[in-house]
Amino acid sequence: MITNERAHFWLGGISRSKSEGNLFDMEAQKSSRNFHLTGLPLKREDPFLFFREIETGNCCDSSGDELDVHQLLGQSSLRTSGRSKSVSELLDILDDTAHAHQNIYNSGQILEQDLEWLQNDREAYKMAWLSQRQLARSCLDLNIINQSPGWAQTQVAETVIVCKLSHQGGSVQLPESDITVHVPQGHVAMGEFQEVSLRAFLEPPQMLNDDLSCTVSPLLEIMLSNLNTMEAILLEMKIGAEVRKDPFSQVMTEMVCLHSPGKEGPFKVLNNCYIYKDTIQVKLIDLSQVMYLVVAAQIKATRSPAATIWDCIHKTISIGIYGPRYIHPSFTAIFIVCGHSYMPGKLTISDIKKGGKNTSPVVFQLWGKHSFSLDKPQDLNISVFSCDPDFEVKAEGERKEIKQKQLLAGEVVNQQFLFSLTDSGEMHLFVFRVQVEPPNGRAVTQFFVTTPDPAPNLKRLSNLPGDMQEEKKIKSAPLLPTACVKYPTFQDKKMNFTNYGVTLKTVLRQRKIDYLLEYFKGDTVALIGEGRVKAIGQSKVKEWYVGVLRGKVGLVHCKNVKVIAKEQVISMSHNVFTTRNLLEQITLPFKKLTYIYSVVLTLVSEKVYDWKALADVLGYSHLTLEDFDQMQADKESEKVSYIVKKLKEDCHADKNTRKFLYELIVALLKMDCQGLVAHLIQEAAILTSAVKLGKGWRELAEKLVRLTKQQMEAYEIPHRGKAGDVAVEMMWKPAYDFLYTWGAHYGNSYRDVLQDLQSALDRMKNPVTKQWRDLTGALILIHSLELLRAAAFSTSDEA
Repeated sequence: MITNERAHFWLGGISRSKSEGNLFDMEAQKSSRNFHLTGLPLKREDPFLFFREIETGNCCDSSGDELDVHQLLGQSSLRTSGRSKSVSELLDILDDTAHAHQNIYNSGQILEQDLEWLQNDREAYKMAWLSQRQLARSCLDLNIINQSPGWAQTQVAETVIVCKLSHQGGSVQLPESDITVHVPQGHVAMGEFQEVSLRAFLEPPQMLNDDLSCTVSPLLEIMLSNLNTMEAILLEMKIGAEVRKDPFSQVMTEMVCLHSPGKEGPFKVLNNCYIYKDTIQVKLIDLSQVMYLVVAAQIKATRSPAATIWDCIHKTISIGIYGPRYIHPSFTAIFIVCGHSYMPGKLTISDIKKGGKNTSPVVFQLWGKHSFSLDKPQDLNISVFSCDPDFEVKAEGERKEIKQKQLLAGEVVNQQFLFSLTDSGEMHLFVFRVQVEPPNGRAVTQFFVTTPDPAPNLKRLSNLPGDMQEEKKIKSAPLLPTACVKYPTFQDKKMNFTNYGVTLKTVLRQRKIDYLLEYFKGDTVALIGEGRVKAIGQSKVKEWYVGVLRGKVGLVHCKNVKVIAKEQVISMSHNVFTTRNLLEQITLPFKKLTYIYSVVLTLVSEKVYDWKALADVLGYSHLTLEDFDQMQADKESEKVSYIVKKLKEDCHADKNTRKFLYELIVALLKMDCQGLVAHLIQEAAILTSAVKLGKGWRELAEKLVRLTKQQMEAYEIPHRGKAGDVAVEMMWKPAYDFLYTWGAHYGNSYRDVLQDLQSALDRMKNPVTKQWRDLTGALILIHSLELLRAAAFSTSDEA
């Protein structure tokens, strides 16, 4: 079995948290490590799936707020010294007394820490020293610290990933980005290793931005330890522009990848590039130990008519919204504006002003990001408005300017907005609106952002219902586009599988089990990728491939299958299998999963931007705009909401044969709304699991995060009746509260949420998953989404 392990690194070997907004602080003291990686991931949509976090006593998830430079430099720990504790250490002491840390994964492949970066990088040494100096001063009045931008968050937060790969190869993805380096098998000789380091700089080279050229990616640094290679490596990166469709633009414009041995250039064009929509793939043949790469859109000939590069491309502008880990009565939010889509999970800001003076460098968390298309460079204003009467934006900071020349130069613009609590207000998370518009014109875009929770009271930390409650996931409100989205058309085509397996034995079950395939020895099974699902069989947890056999999608035990290439297939055991067949099969779990209608209605109304497209795939193509006049539904979301409500009513009227959630999910997948579907899957799976568990949720909570008895009771207190107990029929509520909070820590890693939930349920004394198999069905759906998208929305005749 190919195993991959993922390591996230902050500059200097400081590991970062699993998902942005995750406040799950397992331990403060860290040791940076390099990890062996083997195996090349085949899943383009979710490369992180193959890079599992390693969590041991010295290497665990961290919010990044605890930097122990003494440990980093190999000195004695600050915890054993006699001085006062820092705020970060106080938080850790409370965490340590509240619960015992569970070692989830162990690895014998951890390498010794490499600290040469401090010796060779003067700037890195300086920042590490400043960070230590600030931590030493952090033993201060806790009442004052509550007013600070972010609880002594002053460590360096430049995202770096370092991975060590063997002869087997693998993929290295920069955290929180669409930047991946694929190293093929055989890149280095047997017994040798390749260490790959990736780092992205927000600010692209200024020299590459003028009337004829425009950078559309961050500046990427790739460092290699071994130049004795036999195979090239492949760089895959998302870019922030597309060439316009008119003939002039198509002929005169090109996307190029430029490289240089130095950060400041000079840059030369690389060949061997392939571009598809907003993604570029570059084959790197001539390798060096340090390479700097950036993608730019350029006009080919300088003698062209009076046209600039902006006239030939659709340029994407991205806004990253950063803020402190917790909000305070007065805090600063940072808006980063750039011409590419990369936004690091954390950002060091060194020019925060407080009381008229610059403070020490502060690390801000990414609260959310929003992208929009800009037809031409122009002056823009960013305006921010609080949607909550308890908070206000300081009058002098309600509007900030972005100059046209800054956009032309490709500069990264940093704007600061100061928020404060009103005199009569109470501390709580709130929503604010962001609007971008030219000085005299219509708004270019607007969106909403939700802040994280207020800073917790240190004295009460240990009384909260466990880490899962105090470390609530930071969520951004929906970022709404102003223009209507054009959804692709679902095409019913013959599936063209690339992976197959031959069964090595006959498996026929006396008692049929949902989602588990039955087969005869020698059957050829079409495999939906090479990804594996862990789930319980008749009695034991096993690893399974997702496959198609005789027109049915299900699981086949990995040990019972020999994987073969497409060319080795002699005969198939099933008839023609189409994209429609795949869609109908993988959505079957939604006929049985439980859902909260109001949640489904809200999510779909917020995330579907074309009511007509939704109406057409649901069979309501006869509806017109006039049908909405009587309801006074002016907004797109209101029209989408009406369509969903109509579907609910129609399914309820014929509830014996129609299932609302099933039909809605099928429709959304026909519109290629996979992100929304994944969110709905998680919502339904968590709710159904809570209902199935009932009072058994306590056992699950203990297995997942080792909640104490007191922490479990804290989840149940809000749902207790007059007798002081939670009624059996109401026990699903604390179970749901716990699972929802736990699942939020995964961010958008829906596959990991479902797999970890499945594994935890399978390990219970009396697993509900032995009878209830629909969570397994949801995992099958998640594993099939990439293949469905590639097949049903491709332009070729055969998928």
